[in-house]
Amino acid sequence: MPPKKRLFGVNQRKEPKPTADSASSPDKQDSPELSEKKHREKDARFVSLCRSLHISDLVCERAWALWKTVQESLDKVPGSQEKLWGGCLFVIVTDMDTFCFTVTQVLKAVSLNLKQFLDVVRQLDVNLDTITTKVNSALTRLEKKYDVMLALYQRYEKLIRTSFSSRRLRGRRDGASHVFVLVMFAGRALQMEDDLVISFQLLLCTLELFIKRCPADQLQPLYQSAISKVQSPPTRTSRRSQSKAKSRPAERELDMQLLETLCKDNGCNMEEVMNVYQTSFVAFLDSMDNLRSTDFPNVDDINQQYEEHYLKSRDIDGRLFFDGDESVLPPKVEISQVERTPQKNQLDEDGPVVPPQTPIRGLLNSVQMLKGDLPSNGDQPSTTLATYFKNCTVDPTQDVKKRLETLGQAFSQRFGEAVGPGCVVYGRQRFALGVKLYYKVMEAMLKSEEKRLSVQNFSKLLNDSIFHTSLLACSLEVVMATYEGSSFKDGGGEQTGTNVCFPWILNVLNLFAFDFYKVIESFIKAEPTLSKGIIKHLETCENLIMERIAWQTGSPLYELLKQEHASSAGEPVETTASLNQPLQHNHTAADLYLSPTRPGLRVLPPESPATPPQQPAASQSAPQAPCQAPRQPKSNSLSLFYKKLYRLAYTRLKTLCSSLLSSHPELEPIIWTLFQYTLQNEYELMRDRHLDQLMMSAMYAICKVKGVDLRFKSIVSAYKNMPNTNQETFKNVLITEGHYDSIIVFYNQVFMQKLKTNILQHASTRPPPISPIPQIPCSPYKIPSSPLRVPGSNNIYISPLKSRHMSPIPMTPRSRMLVSIGESFGVSNRFQKINQMVNSSERSNKRNMGPGATLKPLKKLRFDVDWQDEADSRLCDLVSPGSTWSRMNEQKKEDPETRDESQ
Repeated sequence: MPPKKRLFGVNQRKEPKPTADSASSPDKQDSPELSEKKHREKDARFVSLCRSLHISDLVCERAWALWKTVQESLDKVPGSQEKLWGGCLFVIVTDMDTFCFTVTQVLKAVSLNLKQFLDVVRQLDVNLDTITTKVNSALTRLEKKYDVMLALYQRYEKLIRTSFSSRRLRGRRDGASHVFVLVMFAGRALQMEDDLVISFQLLLCTLELFIKRCPADQLQPLYQSAISKVQSPPTRTSRRSQSKAKSRPAERELDMQLLETLCKDNGCNMEEVMNVYQTSFVAFLDSMDNLRSTDFPNVDDINQQYEEHYLKSRDIDGRLFFDGDESVLPPKVEISQVERTPQKNQLDEDGPVVPPQTPIRGLLNSVQMLKGDLPSNGDQPSTTLATYFKNCTVDPTQDVKKRLETLGQAFSQRFGEAVGPGCVVYGRQRFALGVKLYYKVMEAMLKSEEKRLSVQNFSKLLNDSIFHTSLLACSLEVVMATYEGSSFKDGGGEQTGTNVCFPWILNVLNLFAFDFYKVIESFIKAEPTLSKGIIKHLETCENLIMERIAWQTGSPLYELLKQEHASSAGEPVETTASLNQPLQHNHTAADLYLSPTRPGLRVLPPESPATPPQQPAASQSAPQAPCQAPRQPKSNSLSLFYKKLYRLAYTRLKTLCSSLLSSHPELEPIIWTLFQYTLQNEYELMRDRHLDQLMMSAMYAICKVKGVDLRFKSIVSAYKNMPNTNQETFKNVLITEGHYDSIIVFYNQVFMQKLKTNILQHASTRPPPISPIPQIPCSPYKIPSSPLRVPGSNNIYISPLKSRHMSPIPMTPRSRMLVSIGESFGVSNRFQKINQMVNSSERSNKRNMGPGATLKPLKKLRFDVDWQDEADSRLCDLVSPGSTWSRMNEQKKEDPETRDESQ
């Protein structure tokens, strides 16, 4: 048999040629003789790779220099050089903005799939300054685009099988195949190719276009009956008008019944798909001349137009999915590497079979849960909430409506600017969902406050603009995270993924991060139907705020700290004695937004050391002297912020110490003491910086004064392996205004200069007292794992059904039987089967997590080489024998008066 013809084979595609820009100065190609002389020192295979990818001499030189820089630090793996060379070329062309090849071409040149290639490029960062923020951002965008494309193609394959008959697939595969090509082309043309929800909705729109043009006998029965118009011969009237219609383009007629069937069969919201069709897809179709006819469009035309967009974008050729090309196939994962889940239903057992949770299904389920739990009264407050408004001394109803109108316009406009020019309407949709959630959570909060305080007048809280804006921001962030998935900006401020990731919403609503933080805990408590993923997302938002965002210049946090330190006469914001006490999570939004001037709080008199402790209670309640100013109560929001900050800081420090100082456990409490002292007394060091920068500096300082050999390159190497870290945290640290440098420069020029006296006290015979170790409580946001294994069972899981709108199917594992408590159980022998499984001694095989290998310090760290760890000589000189500091300590040991004072 002749070989099967490949519709979109790689060999049929055009190769990008060097452009005029790539051949011009300064990246000018030299003569063959001169070029050969320049490449004499390079490996011939590297030169051959560059030539196959049309690489200019300048790019070739820089990529080779990069390779020589990292070569010594990389383990020698036979046959891996070509792969690393491809990574070097990608890094250089990305930094130089001189792409002369596509991602697909470099993947094929070095025989890697995309996921493997991304890992190879990231392996180049052995010096911790090889991968710039620009390259890292490009890698992240490329990975997300690929994940969306892969999930879309997997869902497309299923849709084609469920829509078209097997005869259609065998006889005219090309007619179905270019559905996916058209979707990818539309995504790129509409700038929505990295949005999974909108891309899937575009896929449904495209299927509607093709299915209604397909003969009924080539469709599955479900879609045969869904086509509303019978394909019958044209009537006399239509023939007469046919010639008139030839002069104008065919009008877009949407088959509502067919689109509704597609949406229902795929669990997609009909209203949202209609909006995508009318606002985006129709405009895209109008721009395609070959889609104006009522016949199937020419596949070659679509292929050619997609080819132009693919070569222009220089990224992934999605048509390779049809060829089963290894460059776009996901890496194969061994079964032993994956934690086993409960077994699928056996054919002989009753009960529904639960489909696996695909990325698209997971997103659609999340959206369905979000919408199903929202009130149906539109964008208006409920009767109960309206009553709360009217009971206020000053009715906030009009202010609330005006604020929502203003912020709604700003949100939609900024959403369109970030996502795409045609996406303003999607911004309005998501803002409308956010408003519904905002009203729902506000009502739940007020009900809880009414029960707690037995009052109905919340005038002060409901007339607080910051409270309303914060609550709205949190609601919108939940909506955005549901549609987009949890994503955040990296430490350097570059965008990862789409441009609407946190803290984007704070900039849109002009809200300070510290004010946003106040509402997070109350929001989660007031909305019990939030999914586990959304709760984790909000917790990560809170951690980002505490780590760096709340410490940006202009934050109200600094004014609160200034007032607190001034009014408390040096008393700490949060006493260290409270660190070893459990963290109480009984604060409400009213406590935080109205603190510290909330009515009912007692104004305490100043504590005087002259007051004898045995003074009678009557005298303690006597009127205070007029000269004594009342001591203002502590700010609840600031106190809670610092309690959480200390616990977050210690958790991260403990993780880092376990990697680096397992043989010196005595140093951990000392490092924590310095770290905690810095956050409490030198909080200005946090301005426009990151919490982890102070943590790494504190660890380095204590190790130096205690004589433990630990260099910054080892600290940074271990830090990279911690969760939720970014290379910009140690690469770009604020030194002075507008000037950034590495963490070692920050330590030498800023941290050590500010804390030198306190650091050296830990080397003296009378070190500062050790700060109490904070209790690390269970997060108030974490919910029990769902599904949760029944103790001692083999295959029994339980999962709470939190929403009446959702079937238990998407929220349970692929279990043998699904049982919903309170509903009809079915046949009685299920009880016997459950008992058998509970009593079974079998256990599911789990992934073996072997002990981690000892962390290998980096062989080379450029900023260490440049600075040679300057603090080594400075601190070591001070604590070395014969130094002034050492002589002072020796005198203290020998001086009897000094010993008496210390006793």
